[in-house]
Amino acid sequence: MGTSLLSVVAATAVVPGDALPPFPVQSVIEQLGSVTAQPSASASAAIPFVFDERVQPGDTIQALFRRLKIDDQEALDFLSGDPESRSALRQLRAGRSVLALVDSRGKLVSLTLPVARGDSRFTIERTPEGIRSRSQAHLEVDTHIEMRIGTIRHTLFGAADSAGVPDSVATKLAEIFGTEIDFSTDLRAGDQFSVVYETIYDNGAPAGSGRVLAAEFVNQGKKYAVVLHRDADGSEAYYTPEGRGLNEAYLRYPLEFSRISSTFGRRLHPIHRSWRSHNGVDFAAPTGTPVKAASDGVVNYVGRQNGYGNIVILQHRDRYSTAYAHLHGFAGGLRKGAKIRQGDLIGYVGSTGWATGPHLHYEIRVNNVAHDPMKIALPTVQPLGPAALTAFKSQTAPLLQRLALLNRTVVAQAD
Repeated sequence: MGTSLLSVVAATAVVPGDALPPFPVQSVIEQLGSVTAQPSASASAAIPFVFDERVQPGDTIQALFRRLKIDDQEALDFLSGDPESRSALRQLRAGRSVLALVDSRGKLVSLTLPVARGDSRFTIERTPEGIRSRSQAHLEVDTHIEMRIGTIRHTLFGAADSAGVPDSVATKLAEIFGTEIDFSTDLRAGDQFSVVYETIYDNGAPAGSGRVLAAEFVNQGKKYAVVLHRDADGSEAYYTPEGRGLNEAYLRYPLEFSRISSTFGRRLHPIHRSWRSHNGVDFAAPTGTPVKAASDGVVNYVGRQNGYGNIVILQHRDRYSTAYAHLHGFAGGLRKGAKIRQGDLIGYVGSTGWATGPHLHYEIRVNNVAHDPMKIALPTVQPLGPAALTAFKSQTAPLLQRLALLNRTVVAQAD
């Protein structure tokens, strides 16, 4: 809207024929600013954008900055150089909420990270003296249990949205049941799901979704159910109600990759130009792509080895080990002897050592002898023992009761 002008006339009314008043009369006109004037460019630039972003599995601070549209090398340098900041970054967990204030130039005003399980927050902020950090402990963080049911009309996400289920929970459902159901071809109208999940409240306000605790999916009349169980060592995994683990013992693809650039076997070496044995599979991927542990284990080696460049070697059960080479860098805090869970971040794709471009060289070894990761018969998940199975059934019974309650609700609605 254009600028408008307001004119104010200060005068004493004079009726024709009346005598002039005993004081001089003068018209005063004053130009005022527009009542609808927009803020100046400098004022607008001072108002930061507020972003609330969820941490994704395998996220790095660089990946978060890209999604938050932050272009601030000074902030990145501070986070990588400040010991408290590095500690906070190591505690980032998927599903937690990150709050950022960013100015119109992409510079960070402040960044707040969740620490541990939500009991405190770590913040960096830009001050006149530079970037500074501070911690705030004992925030009022509560976890509520949500229960939802949905019916498929067209897509899983459409049904989840209609049922008030967050996208992150719908994504987790697709991941959990993805080994049994192809969500692009197997879904039918009328399929149903039930889900029990956490919602996190920070100072009384919703701050994101937590874990999926139990879920059931009925696809073309066949029922699939899972429940989250914490093992004796503190690790969590999904099981069927009968106690069968869903996780694969090993990941054949320890990263999101674009293509296999070199297979297992003899090949013409791209650097030495001679025929040599290639004892792994190369996954071409951009520099910085997160690399995940293929299975539970212990870090046997982390460092540099000749043509492998930066490499991580993990030792697993039953004489199995895995190697991840040509890495650009390692996950923070990774050290020899550290326990690793399947899917944990261990490093980032690079081109160190004898490499002509960024890729991950991945090996699976048995008794230190390399085998083709795409063809080797891998061990299965170890079943729960008798004592563990008894504990499992006792601990998961309340969650399965919640699923049963949801199913009774569906039956009542249908009746």
